[in-house]
Amino acid sequence: MEDKGKSIVLSNLNAMIGGDGPNSYAQNSVFQRGIIESAKVIINEEITMKLDIQKLSSAISDTFRIADLGCSCGPNTILAIQYITEAIESKFQSHGLTSPEFQVFFNDQVGNDFNSLFASLPVDRKYYAAGVPGSFHGRLFPKASLHFVYSSSALHWLSKVPAWNKGRIHYTGAPKEVFEAYSDQFAKQVNSFLNARVQELVPGGLIAFVLPSVPDVSSHPEAIGSDFEILGSCLVDMAKMGMVSEAKVDAFNIPFYSTCPKELRRIIEGNGCFSIERMEILNNLERRIVVRDPRQRMLFMRATVEMLIEKHFGTEIIDQLFEMYSKKLSESSLFLNPENYQQSLALFVLLKNKIQ
Repeated sequence: MEDKGKSIVLSNLNAMIGGDGPNSYAQNSVFQRGIIESAKVIINEEITMKLDIQKLSSAISDTFRIADLGCSCGPNTILAIQYITEAIESKFQSHGLTSPEFQVFFNDQVGNDFNSLFASLPVDRKYYAAGVPGSFHGRLFPKASLHFVYSSSALHWLSKVPAWNKGRIHYTGAPKEVFEAYSDQFAKQVNSFLNARVQELVPGGLIAFVLPSVPDVSSHPEAIGSDFEILGSCLVDMAKMGMVSEAKVDAFNIPFYSTCPKELRRIIEGNGCFSIERMEILNNLERRIVVRDPRQRMLFMRATVEMLIEKHFGTEIIDQLFEMYSKKLSESSLFLNPENYQQSLALFVLLKNKIQ
């Protein structure tokens, strides 16, 4: 019988595969890069309209401090910071002001491959860089020390998941109480994230983040997760072949949660520390991120979840698991009919610190 009060805490397990090898996140994060590129225009617009230079001037001094939370180890964070710093420079120049110096903090879990990240930083970058390891669900920076916080494809990863979900590894298609366990944990983590950031941001400071989303629904959404259903079916097959235990499969859940705009708005408004300046589905996302080759999709999934699977099941099954996944994916309606994947959305959110 499943113990529905039990959960698994995931400490430092959500780091992506480091380095620049064929299975690395750096080589297999086109999906996340597409999200960053899709958000570029909105980030420019919002910095132009919402970054209050006059209000921030007393807090800026000569240094403008930016943090990318959940930066990972590939080139995507470098691209995002380039977009952000260019937009801020343009804002200062449009007011006839000299651009400040930039200090950029790259944050992720302590297991993140910071060495690869810093080795790939542009030599001609216009900012001073520093790494800040640790969970962004708690404090990372001194009080009122940041002016702009950014996060992309990170807030949807959970630090705790239910340790029961028979025959599945995700809430998609699972009983309602499994989804509710995910949803409750997501709400707790967003609140923790906001409570930490409100102390670290100067008054009027901004947070911009993008995360996977589903359309607004009234109950138990199932629009996201087909990839995880396929991966879960591979693990179930391995259990039937005796390669892993059925109990281990039942106790394993991918800590990935896709919120909807209505749910996220309710959480942020309930927190009360930030005003919602913009919340918008990225409309130009599909043409940038649909990965139509099944092997590329497999490598994307592997770069994202291999460390989680390896920690729970060991290294022996990894290669065969993802070969099985690639084969099943190529035969599935998800791949044969790419329009089935169009419900995979990304939600852009801009918040302003309203605590004085």
